[in-house]
Amino acid sequence: MEDTELELSDAPFTGMLDTESPAMESNGDAFLPAIGQTADWSPDQVAPEPLSNILPQDSEASQDVPLQQRSPNEQMSSPEVGAVEKAVEQFQIASAQLFQAEQPPPPPQPAEEEEPPQPPAENRPESGEPEPEGQEMTVAPEPADGTEVLQMTEDGMELEEPAREATEEAVALEPSEFEKLFRQCEDNPEDFNGWVYLLQFVEQENYLPAVRSSFDAFFLRYPYCYGYWKKYADIEKKHENIQVAEEVYRRGLQAIPLSVDLWLHYLTYIKENSDLSDPETEGRIRAAHEHAVLAAGTDFRSDRLWESYINWETEQEKLANVTAIYDRVLGIPTQLYSQHFQRFKDHVQNNNPKHFLSEEEFVQLRLELSKASLLAMIGEVTETPIASEDLPPGMDDLVDPAKRVTEIENMRHKVIEVRQEVFNHNEHEVSKRWAFEEGIKRPYFHVKSLEKTQLNNWKEYLDFEIENGIPERVVVLFERCLIACALYEEFWAKYAKYLEGYSIDGVRHVYKKACSTHLPRKPAIHLLWAAFEEQQGNVEEARSILKSLEQVVPGLAMVRLRRVSLERRHGNLEEAEALLREAMESAKNVTETSFYAVKLARQMMKVQRSLSKARKVLLDAIEKDQTSPKLFLNLLELEYSGDVTQNEAEILACFDRALQSQMPLDSRLLFCQRKVEFLEDFGSNINVLVAAYEENEKLQKESESSKRKAENGYDSSQEPDAKRQRMEDGTLGDVSAGTDPNATAAYNSWYQQQYGGWGQNSWGQYNQYAQYNQYYPPPPT
Repeated sequence: MEDTELELSDAPFTGMLDTESPAMESNGDAFLPAIGQTADWSPDQVAPEPLSNILPQDSEASQDVPLQQRSPNEQMSSPEVGAVEKAVEQFQIASAQLFQAEQPPPPPQPAEEEEPPQPPAENRPESGEPEPEGQEMTVAPEPADGTEVLQMTEDGMELEEPAREATEEAVALEPSEFEKLFRQCEDNPEDFNGWVYLLQFVEQENYLPAVRSSFDAFFLRYPYCYGYWKKYADIEKKHENIQVAEEVYRRGLQAIPLSVDLWLHYLTYIKENSDLSDPETEGRIRAAHEHAVLAAGTDFRSDRLWESYINWETEQEKLANVTAIYDRVLGIPTQLYSQHFQRFKDHVQNNNPKHFLSEEEFVQLRLELSKASLLAMIGEVTETPIASEDLPPGMDDLVDPAKRVTEIENMRHKVIEVRQEVFNHNEHEVSKRWAFEEGIKRPYFHVKSLEKTQLNNWKEYLDFEIENGIPERVVVLFERCLIACALYEEFWAKYAKYLEGYSIDGVRHVYKKACSTHLPRKPAIHLLWAAFEEQQGNVEEARSILKSLEQVVPGLAMVRLRRVSLERRHGNLEEAEALLREAMESAKNVTETSFYAVKLARQMMKVQRSLSKARKVLLDAIEKDQTSPKLFLNLLELEYSGDVTQNEAEILACFDRALQSQMPLDSRLLFCQRKVEFLEDFGSNINVLVAAYEENEKLQKESESSKRKAENGYDSSQEPDAKRQRMEDGTLGDVSAGTDPNATAAYNSWYQQQYGGWGQNSWGQYNQYAQYNQYYPPPPT
């Protein structure tokens, strides 16, 4: 690393993939290190007040309010796995630098907790404005020693603290509108406009406890809104809470470390609020810049961050540091790559090499130029030692002015020549990414959906970077993508899939951030997370993930079935059965009940090997739902699974139950055809077969008649009741009786027509039940 005059700490550092860091537990990536201990101050002193301190005790909103908890710092022990881990470590190395130097003790905090809460702005005059005329009393603040201060009117008479009562009344009335807005956001956290109204309200009222509670709750749901982090810090600064405002900035940078704008606001803030007379201030600001470029400096649009760092080092007259910064940015594909190189050349041409080069590089370059000059003079290419006495020691100037000027120009030319090669390579890398970057129209977070072209551009860009880029750039591009596409499951899943071969903790962190913060109600990403944890052997964690999702989004069949399969895979058959029965009982309609009944019957038959239990489940379900073909099909398959010659009576009873049900006519016709087929293949009584044929003829005629009427626009409800009754009873039409002498001939003709082209297995002929055939094999023949 370039010489930045920083003193690195030996303490371990955490970073983006730190799954145990407090930042990840709260609102995002832990790019920032643990905040160094400072005298008389800790982050606990600025924790947001709970809403119960703001709302009345009997308020419903005061009972449960999301608060952001800050857990103690924990260290991550991620395994060393390949290039991505190294890239992530390089991407997070600022954690070992930022704020490790001793910081000046913060100013004493105002004792806000000890003072009575101030009423909102609408109930008290703004600071600096005169009191309205006619207001006779003034409120004197309570002294710190607790002595009582009497309040006086203009004529000198004492008052019995009416101002305190007025203040308490104002505070009691204040939360009503706040409580209403906060409750709306709490009930519907996905309503972004509701949050905007709430934050505008508390900002206007300027009531600090409400501001803190509202912003903290908002960032639990939307941590990528960098503009609101800036607004939150400004409010704290307005109340002269300098250290608290800085802590807000750090929390924001932990949540969205690639935000160049937020970094620039933070750097400006620490410059404006630092004691320039303190000798440690320069190192602290430099460390902040260093961390900024390490966290966000590889972003294609990070040019302003690098320029800020270069300009500040130039103001400090540390030209060697400026050169070191240029050496880094010239090798990074950024939007203003050409401008950086031009400014670097100006930097070289306008300054003396001994000022903008480190001593080691200056001496080495001087030796190389002297050697090249000597070889040119003697015309030889052999290794010729150079007398050290011919060159001044260290960075001293040459005695001869002409030689000194020549050396400076040669050094400048050599310095630019070396960087020119780096620039040319970087220009080629920029050209390969320029089209993708031009396609990014919305690089920031927003709740509105992205256009399809935008999503496709991100997909193609990620695929390109994975194939052609280095791991560090792949990680950074994923992080950039997930700011703009935070509400799309596919990009989180793609990121986790990429990290699977490198870092288990990294994958877990991606899933946790996606499911806990950005996509708490999306089932697909939760199912992937649960499957990942089960693959790692964390069955309890997988079980907890699925259960939590079902509590947030109840009634999802895919989640309940995943819970059932999880228990089945691990031998908890009783729990799996209990989950299915619970789903049947809590079903919203009979269709849903039938769905889970089929699943339960299949488990009892195929897994528990209990035919009687499976039959009972289906029969009970059929009693409640007479219109579901799937129930009858599964019951039929259940009976088919045994010896069909022994189960002929049960199978025929199943067919009869289906034909007498309330299923649509087309469904009953199909079951009737299958009954005929079964009797042809396995039946033992010709009389039953002939009766089944006649029933099939009857249903077929009814079906054809109803189809013709539907084609002609006929409405049976307009028929006279007597005629419609005769049609429903089958008394109209020429329907053959069992004693018809032509029945046998008609049957033979029908049989050839129906089965002439069939093979031995016609199970798949019924396309209406194609999905059923995916689950069940054809019956044995």
